[in-house]
Amino acid sequence: MSSRSLVSIITPFLNAEEFLQESIESALAQTYEEWELLLIDDGSTDHSTKIAMQYASNHSDKIRYLEHVQHQNLGGSAARNLGLSNAKGEFVAFLDADDVYLPNKLEDQVQLLESKPDAGLMYSATLYWFSWTGDPEDEERDWMWNNFGVPAEGVIPPPRLLTTFLRNGYTVPVPCSLLVRRDLIEKVGGFEDAFVNQYDDQVLYAKMCLESPVYVADDCWDKYRQHPKSSCSIAKQTGEADRSREAYLKWLEGYLRTKGVVDAELWGALRKALWPYRYPRIHGLTTGAKRLGRRASDGILRTVVPMLPDVLRRSKRRERRERG
Repeated sequence: MSSRSLVSIITPFLNAEEFLQESIESALAQTYEEWELLLIDDGSTDHSTKIAMQYASNHSDKIRYLEHVQHQNLGGSAARNLGLSNAKGEFVAFLDADDVYLPNKLEDQVQLLESKPDAGLMYSATLYWFSWTGDPEDEERDWMWNNFGVPAEGVIPPPRLLTTFLRNGYTVPVPCSLLVRRDLIEKVGGFEDAFVNQYDDQVLYAKMCLESPVYVADDCWDKYRQHPKSSCSIAKQTGEADRSREAYLKWLEGYLRTKGVVDAELWGALRKALWPYRYPRIHGLTTGAKRLGRRASDGILRTVVPMLPDVLRRSKRRERRERG
């Protein structure tokens, strides 16, 4: 069965000439042969367009080149949605233009996901890859992400993973580690085009983790390239990452309400995540106080608590009682 299931690999790219070829070659090196690669050009102005078109020409049976009307730059979500709308596979995998797959990525993951019929998707550990530079100092910087926040090698029911992601952002997987059933992505409506460069992946995760059980594997099948030109690095440098997180959390709040979600733990985790954005001054005071120690923290909290709305005041008092 697994040898017959087609996997659609979605690879959006924007001015990725430095890394795109290596990414494509990692798809071509797969031991699993039933795949298609959709290269979605998000308005590139460098040589990556030519690279992608050449691969699509040389491997027309496996690779397709796609672009927006008039070669527009519409962002990562729109590019991935374009790929999804053209995908033919039963399964979908994501491969960003600067990341690479290990050769047995698809073979192992298809077999695993097919053995878990209740799971709509799976993800796994990821190598944070610094050593691609060839610099001996960078070789020591590589590290394996497997901070799942849930038991590995298990199927996690909804919405537990989304609650985990909100409580600890470091538990969120990397897109290249995923394998997803295409019918699940279609059911939840794919990506949200409004999220252009940041949190586009987490929007999709939220939708899927609310809808379907997820299988979490402890193996590693991909390398997540770390470099200063990546969208994540740039977002951190410019402050866009924090603004995007606020936009994501507010979107999620509206989405949960639209879906009629009533899970108390999930709502509690979301309210806590939103706290710094809803009450930035109070959050700044309490965060600073905690750095000064318990006595200072309690003193400032006694000043701050009367400023809060009744429901938040009760919440803070409860937290202080639980701390003892």
